Amino acid sequence: MQKVLFISSTGGHLSEMLQLKGLFKKYAYHIVTEKTKQTLSLKNEHNVDYLIYGTKDKISYLIKFPLNCIKSLILYFKIKPSVIVTTGAHTAVPMCFIAKLFGKKIIFIETFANCKTRTLSGRMIYKIADLFVVQWESMLKFYPKAKVGGWIY
Repeated sequence: MQKVLFISSTGGHLSEMLQLKGLFKKYAYHIVTEKTKQTLSLKNEHNVDYLIYGTKDKISYLIKFPLNCIKSLILYFKIKPSVIVTTGAHTAVPMCFIAKLFGKKIIFIETFANCKTRTLSGRMIYKIADLFVVQWESMLKFYPKAKVGGWIY
């Protein structure tokens, strides 16, 4: 069975990713997200590992982001995924680059919340994604090679 790693930041990105739970039954899946009070309950029903929670707006993120890069590398070798599926944001970027470095497939789903601008994680991963999915047709002007997948919700 193919190993698929689903990774996202907490909050709306995670909520979107969990809409894909119908796919979980088809693969040996693993979830990686940020550790918060809300995400701890995921361990009850899923294979989950956590990264350090942090918003890129806070100065402490300058310490947390490099630590998450190291932890992402460790998790990559622990999980050994064939495919990475992500709905973003910053938490997912290091894992996507690590996986690409080892020749793995990257599927990026641009957030439903953006229909008029590109996200930072989308801009970073667009160039390396094997499949880049947008939920709004209007986003094709920013990501011309993307596929319109429709709304996740």
